[in-house]
Amino acid sequence: MTCPRSGCLASRSVRASSDTCVVRTGLRENEMANQTAVTEYILLGLQEHHKLEMVLFVLCLGIYSVNVLGNSLLIVLNMLDPRLHSPMYFFLSNLSLMDICGTSSFVPLMVVNFLKTQRTISFPGCALQMYLTLALGSTECLLLAVMAYDRYVAICQPLRYPEIMRRQTCVQMVVLSWGMGFANSLLQSLLTWNVSFCGHNIINHFFCEILAVLKLACGDISLNALLIMVATVILTLAPLLLIFLSYIFILTTILRVPSAAGRRKAFSTCSAHIIVVVVFYGTISFMYFKPKAKDPDLDKIIALFYGVVTPSLNPIIYSLRNAEVKAAAIALLWGDLLSRKMSHLPCCSSTLSCMAG
Repeated sequence: MTCPRSGCLASRSVRASSDTCVVRTGLRENEMANQTAVTEYILLGLQEHHKLEMVLFVLCLGIYSVNVLGNSLLIVLNMLDPRLHSPMYFFLSNLSLMDICGTSSFVPLMVVNFLKTQRTISFPGCALQMYLTLALGSTECLLLAVMAYDRYVAICQPLRYPEIMRRQTCVQMVVLSWGMGFANSLLQSLLTWNVSFCGHNIINHFFCEILAVLKLACGDISLNALLIMVATVILTLAPLLLIFLSYIFILTTILRVPSAAGRRKAFSTCSAHIIVVVVFYGTISFMYFKPKAKDPDLDKIIALFYGVVTPSLNPIIYSLRNAEVKAAAIALLWGDLLSRKMSHLPCCSSTLSCMAG
């Protein structure tokens, strides 16, 4: 006995829809399994060049130590020496703090991984590392633009400098820089971790850098690419344009100074900042706009130079190019700075006077 044609079609359609539901359910389950299975990531680094990694271990550990000590010294000098209680050194202290936090977010783990054969990082650790490196890098671009504006006001409008660069205004500009950098990183991170990775967990880098993480994606990342492009224009290229315009006005003003000594003095106040900007943006430009290297390990070493070496140069540049910082460092070395600072404290000043008596 045969079934009616409509009944056969109905049974076939039921079986087909049932099969489709099973397939879709299976795909969803597989996708969810892929998403939840990744609890840690493997950082490749330079596993095939172990001897080079031993050299990098020594170099990175030494440079990181110089970075932390040098930038910490700048922060301490700014706190102790009244001569450094000005907007320029307030911004410089924030830059130093940024460099310490930025390198500390990935260098310690990276240095430890140089000594290990299996280099892993947990998912929360990778997410935090990517968030901090991106946030602090974006914030540094904005802060360098703020520092350029400070030099513009100091040289081009010196009489209005105390009025324009009030402490409240300086704090607001710094807070805005930190806030925009961290807000951008939060948005980028949320979009990145919402992308499907299909269980891929091998990152071809020393640390969890956003572009290296996005290379693991198996889904559509066009929105991520668009957001990164917009953020690059707003947080990297726009500050660079403001820095460039500021120094055009500064150079024009300096050239109008009649005496050579006056021109040298005016230029010396911003020479350290110019060097820091050139090193920072020069490294970024070389890293992202150069032709792609045939050996991917070369790109990783260049990124390592940008992330580790560049922050350690800032205290060296400012200490060599700035007479006030050198004077404050010498005073701290000989103990004069601490004794002057303690003499201004009520409890210490009374003790010192009793000892003198």
